[in-house]
Amino acid sequence: GAGFDGVEEIKRHPFFVTIDWNKLYRKEIKPPFKPAVGRPEDTFHFDPEFTSRTPTDSPGVPPSANAHHLFRGFSFVASNLVQEPAQQDVHKITVHPIVQQLHGNNIHFTDGYEIKEDIGIGSYSVCKRCVHKATETEFAVKIIDKSKRDPSEEIEILLRYGQHPNIITLKDVYDDGKFVYLVMELMRGGELLDRILRQKCFSEREASAVLCTITRTVDYLHSQGVVHRDLKPSNILYMDESGNPDSIRICDFGFAKQLRAENGLLMTPCYTANFVAPEVLKRQGYDAACDIWSLGILLYTMLAGFTPFANGPDDTPEEILARIGSGKYALTGGNWDSVSDTAKDIVSKMLHVDPHQRLTAVQVLRHPWIVNREYLSQNQLSRQDVHLVKGAMAATYFALNRAPQAPRLEPVLSSNLAQRRGMKRLTSTRL
Repeated sequence: GAGFDGVEEIKRHPFFVTIDWNKLYRKEIKPPFKPAVGRPEDTFHFDPEFTSRTPTDSPGVPPSANAHHLFRGFSFVASNLVQEPAQQDVHKITVHPIVQQLHGNNIHFTDGYEIKEDIGIGSYSVCKRCVHKATETEFAVKIIDKSKRDPSEEIEILLRYGQHPNIITLKDVYDDGKFVYLVMELMRGGELLDRILRQKCFSEREASAVLCTITRTVDYLHSQGVVHRDLKPSNILYMDESGNPDSIRICDFGFAKQLRAENGLLMTPCYTANFVAPEVLKRQGYDAACDIWSLGILLYTMLAGFTPFANGPDDTPEEILARIGSGKYALTGGNWDSVSDTAKDIVSKMLHVDPHQRLTAVQVLRHPWIVNREYLSQNQLSRQDVHLVKGAMAATYFALNRAPQAPRLEPVLSSNLAQRRGMKRLTSTRL
């Protein structure tokens, strides 16, 4: 039912205060996200409780002479009420609901694909080349050990946002109970940094084009409430050998997170103000700033030919973390003597030690070094040995990820200790 004013009363409710109903009617409002529906029968966005079982219906009583209603609707009986604990199979393999929708009981990856050589190895997964048996098409498969990491968030993000031209596309998913198999497009162009460092001629103008493509993609993710949190160069690949920035793909969303309310529901930035705890928003903002910091590391390396905080693969984590914490790096000598001032400006603002003062993705895209790219130099930038640079980059992220307590890059005065001391001073003054 509805009140005296009908649906207009509902539309005036404070919950819908941010919605312009006229624009919504004219389809002028951009949706929070576009559901990744691949087939008409796709039920990915429905809760598995409703999709994993056949609903039990309760139709109305048969019609009689004095019956006033012929149909009383249907109701869904929750699975935990239908199935007694004693009837549950304790040995049943737990399969991701997406896999159940895609393949039913056919959960064996090797039935449809032939596994080939390793492409990369991580702490909880391995990436291999594979071939689809029916079509002989080559793909990459990321095999995740479920005992070490839950891949649900990664799968959801790839399904929702993998249609973006610069995000790797998820083609298929399998789950045999122990491992999850994510079948993705094969990146034939290799790692971004690898290709740039081996390129005969790489200029400041080309660096601007590369950063623009990556930052546009990161801005899209941030606008959807997604933070990557692992934007190291090895997770940014070329799809083909062309070297065109349009063929760049952001990969490996194993550490990525989606913004969620306290009840676990997904949120997007336009709906967060009233429904998400402040500390959640603060954490999300910090993670987004960390994404920009990682892009700053990449940009510095592209321009300078070496990394800002590590001299080589033999640097200790303690040495690297100390340099990161100090926020000091060189912007003079070598390539920096010929690089533009706007390049130095954007690097310093992306690597700012205070995440609150660091550029956002939108601000990076509006920076003169990106906007006025046609005026940048096309002279070749020199670089160090490829293996030395990649080793230093690996050492940097090893220090960040494996340190007992990774440094939280904020000003000293913003620390809890400094704030407590400040409160004590105020209290003693009043006495």
